[in-house]
Amino acid sequence: MAERDKLGGSGAARWIEQLQHPPALEVLHPAAARLVFSLRLIAIHARAGRDPTAELALRLGSMTVAVRTLQLADSIGACWPEPVQLRRFCCRALSHDEATIAALVEAAWHNRQDQFNLQLHGLIRPERSQRLWADCVELVASESARA
Repeated sequence: MAERDKLGGSGAARWIEQLQHPPALEVLHPAAARLVFSLRLIAIHARAGRDPTAELALRLGSMTVAVRTLQLADSIGACWPEPVQLRRFCCRALSHDEATIAALVEAAWHNRQDQFNLQLHGLIRPERSQRLWADCVELVASESARA
């Protein structure tokens, strides 16, 4: 039993259980939920070969927020170790990537860079996290200025 605890047996089982039940959009901070929907919308436009800026600005109520969202999406694409997995636009459940990205936005909203870095630990190289932090802070600043 002690060997199992040293290896994280009970923690691993809990982690596997959590992976089987993805979080729902309803539990997210509104800024994080808007970003998830925005990423899904950007993906739809990318597949169609269209520029999403105008529709994002309309849906988000601000051209500045739309531009900051696109900026963050570009940074995520450049930093993420593999293509970001997004769910369908109508899906209420989050992919694991969406849940991680939402947690980044929530950490930036609360100005918790320690929590932000914890979400990215082992996922991306540490030098890449500063760019994501700066873009998340700019997004939440534009979101809060709009409100």
